[in-house]
Amino acid sequence: MTAFITPIIIGIVIILVSCIRQINQYERGLLFNRGKYSKMLSPGWTIIIPVFQSLTKVDIRIKAIDVPDQEALTRDNIPVHINAVIYYKVLDSAKAILEIENYNYATSQLAQTTMRNIVGEYSLDQLLQDRHAIAEKIKEIVDKASDPWGIDVQTVELKDIILPEKLKRTLAKVAEAEREKKAVIVISEGEVGAAKNMAEAAKTLATSPGALHLRTLQTVNDLSSDQSNTTIWMLPIEAIKAVEGIQKHLNNK
Repeated sequence: MTAFITPIIIGIVIILVSCIRQINQYERGLLFNRGKYSKMLSPGWTIIIPVFQSLTKVDIRIKAIDVPDQEALTRDNIPVHINAVIYYKVLDSAKAILEIENYNYATSQLAQTTMRNIVGEYSLDQLLQDRHAIAEKIKEIVDKASDPWGIDVQTVELKDIILPEKLKRTLAKVAEAEREKKAVIVISEGEVGAAKNMAEAAKTLATSPGALHLRTLQTVNDLSSDQSNTTIWMLPIEAIKAVEGIQKHLNNK
């Protein structure tokens, strides 16, 4: 008798164990009774009656979807390749399973089409400068469209904006021209400032007797400190005028 009961007990135990389902902390379970949605199950162990009941698990952690390169035309008709990453989580597990066949694929496709449409509303300069604002607008549109699926879009980040090689070279030339323009302006401003300082120095030397002689001696002293320099002796204009005055005086005699 015992030999007959033991296999039955073992069989019952195996059936009971096979009916146990575990729902992890980061999951939610949807219980279907004869194909009809019955209720939401919390994390832990639950018993499912085979054939009559089934369990579908939904991961409620934040997911990251890599949106592949999308070719789009900007508002000024410039072709660009743009890719992004979208972060979302499932808020309503029942909607995510009952309202859409594959919420992960659907969210990815929605992000791709939305990104192409939004890029067409901006010029290239706006696209390069206002990436954060554009990403926020894409997030709002995708989040609103995915609300009926029980999806909450956390954030959207534009990763790369790839420009055609010819356009890159053109932009590089423009940037180089801008740098050269700024360099010329800086040099010219420096020359203007130097000219003003030299004019003020000339006025000071002209109003101070003997100042020009002292400046000449200082310059000669600076040159003589280095043996490799060639010293050129210069006569002050006053000395030349004095010689001219002496010559005129001699001629008058």
